[in-house]
Amino acid sequence: MNIIITGAGKVGFNLAKNLSIAHNVTVIDINSEALHRIQEDIDILAINGDVEDIKTFERIKDKDIDLFIAVTNIDNTNLVSSLVADSVLHIDKKIVRLKKESFNNQNVKDKFNVDKLIFPVELASKAILSLLMYPKANNVKYFKYTKHELISVMVSSDFKPLSLNQSAFKIVGIERDEEFFIPNIDDIEILPNDLVYFFGLEEDIKIIYDELGIDSDIDIRKCVVVGGNNLGVAIAKRLSDSGCSVKLLEKDLKLCEVADEILGGRVSIINTKYNPHDIFKNESLHNADIFVAATADDEFNIIKSLEAKESGIKKVVAINNDLEYYGLMHSLGIVVIRGPKISAYNKIMEEINSTKIVIQKNFCGSKATIFIRKIFPDSKLINSTIKVANIDGVAIFCIRDEKLYDLDEVVLEIDDLIVAFATLNSSKKIKKWIYEL
Repeated sequence: MNIIITGAGKVGFNLAKNLSIAHNVTVIDINSEALHRIQEDIDILAINGDVEDIKTFERIKDKDIDLFIAVTNIDNTNLVSSLVADSVLHIDKKIVRLKKESFNNQNVKDKFNVDKLIFPVELASKAILSLLMYPKANNVKYFKYTKHELISVMVSSDFKPLSLNQSAFKIVGIERDEEFFIPNIDDIEILPNDLVYFFGLEEDIKIIYDELGIDSDIDIRKCVVVGGNNLGVAIAKRLSDSGCSVKLLEKDLKLCEVADEILGGRVSIINTKYNPHDIFKNESLHNADIFVAATADDEFNIIKSLEAKESGIKKVVAINNDLEYYGLMHSLGIVVIRGPKISAYNKIMEEINSTKIVIQKNFCGSKATIFIRKIFPDSKLINSTIKVANIDGVAIFCIRDEKLYDLDEVVLEIDDLIVAFATLNSSKKIKKWIYEL
């Protein structure tokens, strides 16, 4: 594919690095230094120019563009650049990243002729909200076509090994000592402090929480959010809208004032500029049910999360902005939620990698991938029995009427789902297998 990426920041760089392996990628940015950094590491075409200027795109007007991705840091620039590029180039598909949720409506998509709008702040704040429904979970993923969910749970440190009946759900991954693996379904050993990934229906997975020694008394009503940036305010708003009592901590007085205006006085805004060390005691933060460190600084988020854990708060969450800190956060017993930039990158890659035939999503900090293929009425696989791929590091099932079956034990019917979980090393092989069925 011929791909254009406008914006040479962290998201643009990572997209270019991944996509340039198999596609022709052009990166456009007005910042020549950012372009130079990308060219030092990646073999791409770099164009230094204003993405809102029609002349910038005239340089490559002889190319048909399969995909246009706008990921600059300014919403208006992303929207305008997609419109300007459309006037010069023939573009098959456009993906635009936006910060403001107010742009999230069909009129914006139609007027700017955009195929997919990505709202990373919304993605990250919704991930926090899902923890209200699953207070004992570390993370929850939902999927098209099925009610089955992927729920990760941290096993207690005093857990005693036991055998789990997996007839209603499946264990499809374990992260242990910062390493992820997919266990043999017939021989699964769960150890203390494992992060276990369960795939199944909500009611079936919740039943096993007590067996894993997970605190069953958590009821999230009192919340603390650190960070008055866009994400922190968005998280505070969602929690408040859900009926929770929320305190938002921010050291910048101007951000406090902006947050108070946006939140309409429904959230207690606390300026921490002059008492950052005694804040847990002075503001009774230790009584909170959940603590969310939502700044753009991972090291700061880790420090505040450890302070929150030391104060006795049961559910401590940190926003992860740099994947280098992902493993450390997990090892410290902190619940990790993708930050806006990582969310944007993953969502865009999922959009690119998914098709009408197969849905693809990453999990466990992109250490693993799930593939879902639906059997449509015109599928050649109807009435077929599929031999499961003999590939290490995978788990493959069939979902029929919201029940899980071994794939090689069923004759496929309309609306069946083939579901495959793969480690990073196995994902390319399993992707080839599932598409070639």
